[in-house]
Amino acid sequence: MKKLFFLLGLIGLAGINQAGAQVYKPQEPLAHTYSIVARDPKTGEMAVAVQSHWFSVGTSVSWGEAGVGVVATQSFTNKSFGLRGLALMKQGKSAAETLKLLLANDPGREVRQVAILDAKGGVATHTGKKCIMYAGHITGKDFSVQANMMLNDRVWPAMAKAFEQNSGLPLAERMLAVLDAAEAQGGDIRGRQSAALLVVPGKSKKEPWNERTVDLRVDDHETPLRELRRLLVVHRAYEHMNNGDLAVEKNNMELAMQEYSAAERLQPNNLEMQYWHGITLANIGKVDEAIKILEPVFKADQNWRILTERLPPVGLLTVSAADLKRILELK
Repeated sequence: MKKLFFLLGLIGLAGINQAGAQVYKPQEPLAHTYSIVARDPKTGEMAVAVQSHWFSVGTSVSWGEAGVGVVATQSFTNKSFGLRGLALMKQGKSAAETLKLLLANDPGREVRQVAILDAKGGVATHTGKKCIMYAGHITGKDFSVQANMMLNDRVWPAMAKAFEQNSGLPLAERMLAVLDAAEAQGGDIRGRQSAALLVVPGKSKKEPWNERTVDLRVDDHETPLRELRRLLVVHRAYEHMNNGDLAVEKNNMELAMQEYSAAERLQPNNLEMQYWHGITLANIGKVDEAIKILEPVFKADQNWRILTERLPPVGLLTVSAADLKRILELK
């Protein structure tokens, strides 16, 4: 790896003499890749999605903040563009103004590829003249797709088409359709390794710890897009579980059952989802129905039976002593 950076450093010195300095640095990942930044005009949500033949691409390329915008910084990545770009937009700068300021004093701008989208849907994108072919971008209403070091020049047009043709999907699923379209055209000339998906709300409630609607990464995988899609399904299932828990807190047991059932349809083999569904049924007096769910869970893993013994003292299982005995004696 050190030899690679050394060689790239020599290329940088030879190819960008006007910069007066080496622009390839070990702390700047070689995130040659394809990505999309986009906004859903109906919900205001903003997202950035990426795939690359590079380890943990999501830690370098994708950045976002609720009510502010999203950034994709790639090729010879300048990671500072992520946080600095968001800070500039937070100050009121548009995507175009932000991009101009970021590139103004960057000696490596000709090897950078950057896409920025602000909370109003403004988009600005830059593909440096020295990005490795095939490289390019397309911007449209509420989105930008960009790619470099691609197998061919059909990749980013296919991405733009996929985004426009999948307007009926939720934004997260729409982003994955775009990545799939890129891969179908050949994608990264080196292959595939990692992928990431980040979705943030269009407006901030000043609770940054709660303001990443979707935040998924596949750091190293033979088929990262397939794995990313699997993780999104798991994420959706747990959204239903969380909604079910919230409904229980509000004593809306009918809604809780609907949400738990929706979660199980997405993750039919998930023992924990089945378990809490059963516990909730028991707590609303439907012990016979709860037993039907809990019995196979206990057979699969006896630790769930042990956990059940620990729930009454903390108020998470409120059945009678007789019903508790029936549950714990399940074979």
